[in-house]
Amino acid sequence: MDAVRNMFRSWSSDARLDGKTVIITGANTGIGKETAIDLAKRGARIIMACRDMEKADSALKEVRDASGNQDVVISRLDLADSTSIREFAENINKEEKQVNILINNAGVMVCPYGKTADGFEMQIGVNHMGHFLLTYLLLDLIKRSTPARIINVSSMAHKWGTINLEDINSEKNYDKQKAYSQSKLANVLFTRSLAKRLEDTGVTAYALHPGVVQTELWRHLNKAQQAVMWMAKPFTKTSVQGARTTIYCAVAPELEKESGKYYSDCAPAKCSQAAMDDEMAQRLWELSCKMLSITWE
Repeated sequence: MDAVRNMFRSWSSDARLDGKTVIITGANTGIGKETAIDLAKRGARIIMACRDMEKADSALKEVRDASGNQDVVISRLDLADSTSIREFAENINKEEKQVNILINNAGVMVCPYGKTADGFEMQIGVNHMGHFLLTYLLLDLIKRSTPARIINVSSMAHKWGTINLEDINSEKNYDKQKAYSQSKLANVLFTRSLAKRLEDTGVTAYALHPGVVQTELWRHLNKAQQAVMWMAKPFTKTSVQGARTTIYCAVAPELEKESGKYYSDCAPAKCSQAAMDDEMAQRLWELSCKMLSITWE
């Protein structure tokens, strides 16, 4: 029962974010939207980066109304298309004076096999490659906005993941669960590598498991899996509860000097052995740069 109690442990902070700018990917639904509402209440300028502008429009109204903060905007970002990512970043770099918090929250989960505009398998493409490129393109601005934080929403599913460098796009064999776990492991390894590269810059990085959250990500589960989730519902989190660890990583003053770690239920958590493999983290970093045609030492 301790695990269940911890799962719903309440953490709260009255930390303010007045004068700060926050970008949240996938902010039009689920935990992304709840994160936007909470951080807007703290006085931050919120940029909701969303693929579907129609959904984003109604979410924008909701976030403004719920938070009482009008300094919330939407901007189009399709993480499955590097052209869209570059356009979004170019716009941010031109229009914004600072980005103090970047929350890489958007994701796809156990979807049927598909490819991004750049030919990446959809889950590794959106969940890892898209956010990797976005972070790279915004990093100079983030470094000029210190103290700053970069938060990668991963999942406990990373514990079942392995990185297949020889077939990162699962072209030889596609198992949607394995591909999802691989992408979530990539999030933790990316956070680890990023933190090392950002030492002494005033920018810190965090990875987290939001909990098993009742969100739209369940839409690709088969009937049997959905039935299991339905039975497990009392032990799952609402989007409000699921957003708490993201908010914790974004605002908790005690994390100011921490970087590169993994969190769950608003506390440091254990990640898998594979998620602490620095050699694999480096090889994944190099492969990601190569596939995205960028140089990021």
